[in-house]
Amino acid sequence: MILDALKNAHLYHGLGPRFVKAFDYLLHTDFSKLEKGRYEIDGQNVVAIVNEYQTVDPAGEKMESHRKYIDVQYVVKGAEQIGIALLNGQEPSRAYDEESDYMLFSDRPSFFTRLQAGDFAIFFPTDLHMPNLADGTPVQVKKVVIKVAVN
Repeated sequence: MILDALKNAHLYHGLGPRFVKAFDYLLHTDFSKLEKGRYEIDGQNVVAIVNEYQTVDPAGEKMESHRKYIDVQYVVKGAEQIGIALLNGQEPSRAYDEESDYMLFSDRPSFFTRLQAGDFAIFFPTDLHMPNLADGTPVQVKKVVIKVAVN
């Protein structure tokens, strides 16, 4: 897992050319003009999902993990908390769905972090995460999740 501000994206170019494409997209796209939806950046290797939602109470949420894709979650507008834990052999409460590339876990986060506009988080397949959480009062958030293929 990596947490940082988008202004520091250049520090992570060493993660590979797919991350360079992902960060270039985040840095050079006017998201105020982009509708919610799915956008291919590099075929199925790098895909952006633009979403807007109201943050939610963590009580009813579950942790998630992916196998085929690494998440780069970037907050465009608003702020949210994200619960985080490491995947260390826990049993999923919802088995892996290969088509949707996710599984759910009932485990509670080890810690929470707050992302605000301009911040991003990278979640690898070994990172459990619980996004979209209210940091106190629920607020409206616009977020871009870029899916970076693992292989």
